[in-house]
Amino acid sequence: MKKFVITIARQFGSGGRTIGQMLARELGVEYYDKDLIIKASEESGINMRLFANSDEHSVRKFFSRFRKKNYGGEVLDPSSSNFTSEENIFNYQAKIIRDLADKESCIIIGRAADYILRDRDDVLSVFVHAPKEFLMEQAGKKISKTGKELEKYITGIDKERASYYKIHTGRDWTDARNYDLCLDSSKLGFEKCVEEIKAYKEVRFKED
Repeated sequence: MKKFVITIARQFGSGGRTIGQMLARELGVEYYDKDLIIKASEESGINMRLFANSDEHSVRKFFSRFRKKNYGGEVLDPSSSNFTSEENIFNYQAKIIRDLADKESCIIIGRAADYILRDRDDVLSVFVHAPKEFLMEQAGKKISKTGKELEKYITGIDKERASYYKIHTGRDWTDARNYDLCLDSSKLGFEKCVEEIKAYKEVRFKED
């Protein structure tokens, strides 16, 4: 089997993380999500708390307002005054993503991995979405919130993810043109989403 990487961006409650885990098991490859932060912290020597603070779930509003430069790929030397900047923290995480893509087949969840790896021929990018009712139903199984409170929580998380993506890529997170495949998990269900991704992968990479 040829080496490949599948990136999965997802709305909160769409089941993208679950789909990624199921897909990784079926394909027999590694699954990377929050452990990317650990790897980036270990390689850079930057406190993991700083990586968590600049993660896709906790984008700072002031940073999104004043940031001018999108991801360029270069990491800074520890002697730099901007070594622990949000930009450099993202670039270290991006470096980990690129290194993983170089050495192994894997599934990568979120963190603008589709953009970071956009120029590679061995990458398949997926966006998983669903209607509000489905998102609330699924999120309600894991979070002790209901009604308007739950809806507000889901909307807030997705706004943070969209902001994180926009800040680092200059693109709109929900724009279908950013991805190879967009799936509505409410219509297909998680297992069918996995099947669709596998089928697309076979066609995309011309597998027998």
